[in-house]
Amino acid sequence: MTSPSTGRITPSVGSPTSTKAKSSGCGTGCSDSSTTVEMDEKLKERIANHPCYSEEAHHHFARLHVAVAPACNIQCNYCNRKYDCANESRPGVVSELLTPEEAAHKALVIAGKIPQLTVLGIAGPGDPLANPEQTFRTFELIAEKAPDIKLCLSTNGLMLPEYVDRIKQLNIDHVTITINMVDPEIGAKIYPWVHYKRKRYRGIEGVKILHEKQMEGLQALKEADILCKVNSVMIPGINDEHLTEVNKVIRSKGAFIHNIMPLISAPEHGTHFGLTGQRGPTPKELQTVQDNCGGNMKMMRHCRQCRADAVGLLGEDRSQEFTKAKIMEMAPEYDLQKRQEVHAGIEKFQEELKLAKQKALTAVEAVQNSPKILVAVATKGSGLVNQHFGHAKEFQIYEVDGNQTRFIGHRKVDHYCQGGYGEKATLENIIQAIADCKAVLVSKIGDSPKEKLHQLGIEVVESYDVIEKVALEFYKQYVQEQQK
Repeated sequence: MTSPSTGRITPSVGSPTSTKAKSSGCGTGCSDSSTTVEMDEKLKERIANHPCYSEEAHHHFARLHVAVAPACNIQCNYCNRKYDCANESRPGVVSELLTPEEAAHKALVIAGKIPQLTVLGIAGPGDPLANPEQTFRTFELIAEKAPDIKLCLSTNGLMLPEYVDRIKQLNIDHVTITINMVDPEIGAKIYPWVHYKRKRYRGIEGVKILHEKQMEGLQALKEADILCKVNSVMIPGINDEHLTEVNKVIRSKGAFIHNIMPLISAPEHGTHFGLTGQRGPTPKELQTVQDNCGGNMKMMRHCRQCRADAVGLLGEDRSQEFTKAKIMEMAPEYDLQKRQEVHAGIEKFQEELKLAKQKALTAVEAVQNSPKILVAVATKGSGLVNQHFGHAKEFQIYEVDGNQTRFIGHRKVDHYCQGGYGEKATLENIIQAIADCKAVLVSKIGDSPKEKLHQLGIEVVESYDVIEKVALEFYKQYVQEQQK
């Protein structure tokens, strides 16, 4: 059969398996399988094809960020808004700005070229609500010309209380607020200044204003029935221990999902934290905080910290295929009927995947007190092990035991094959990134990296099938080997 989101031939996902385990999670795309969240059918529909709000959806559906909002009204010590940085992938970075009309044209072009596109977001490179005219004009044009595309915006929350009614009017159903603290003393270490009502406030005075407006905005979104995702940047030694308190507060005020992201900190980025040597968290540190904040709230673990002009599936960025010069020469190919057919095909494929996962997870009785291990997966999407080791720019990490598989995050790497040749330094970096994994699951791999991984105790599994099925089959084999 063929994956409707990629056009690639896929294995028969409904094939039986003898792997043991039981299913877990809410079954609606929850990114944290240890968390059970009751959702009615309407709520399921609202997140079903949103790649940020549904871990399942991010394997199949694409997003588009349009960079129409250059100005910002706060300064973050982890942010440096940069332009013409095509090779740098992080929030606040773009190659070029667009007018609302150019953004609408781009959306119509890409909606035709990438029919699995479901979401258009404005996330910068500044703050959308510090640029309200450009932001809302863009949304008006998209809503008029492409009514099936979901509209989203990301904001620091400073001006959110003033615009919730406008957001509701435009049927913007998903809003992200970046909330890094609920204690202004901690916030003062993150935000040097806040510009509010034509006045700049420095230090804790500005942070208190920001915190107050974030809480007002979060409450207003809840009252307006707008789904809210909260982003928090984890900064070791500053807010890492504090994030559990942030989680409690935002949960009490109605946030739908919490995305705890690692600080991206390097001197070449030119940020205050990068230049002063503030480190980011290790994968283990990040997972620990995410697990501690799980509770009864959904955690987003599949975030890629996208550029403000990102295009495509999460984990890929096709922005350089659709630069301003290129898109302005392209005629819009938006076709609602064709897009609906593609989406229907994806939904059918998702149902088949779901059945295959259930078979993999319920084939035999659960194993009590089974040890947990990590496996790294090379995937191009669709919930499958379907990528060559040498082509992977990231590995998705799953925690596996005798009862379940649980997606816990991703790790970016430089792809090993460059012009047909593997580079030793790149392989060493990949090995370092997945050193705590017991196996790497790939569609294919060359003999040299395979042998190197084997020498270091990382098993290689070559397959082309559902991720959960391959992971659990490896786990069964792994346990048997350990018992010998």
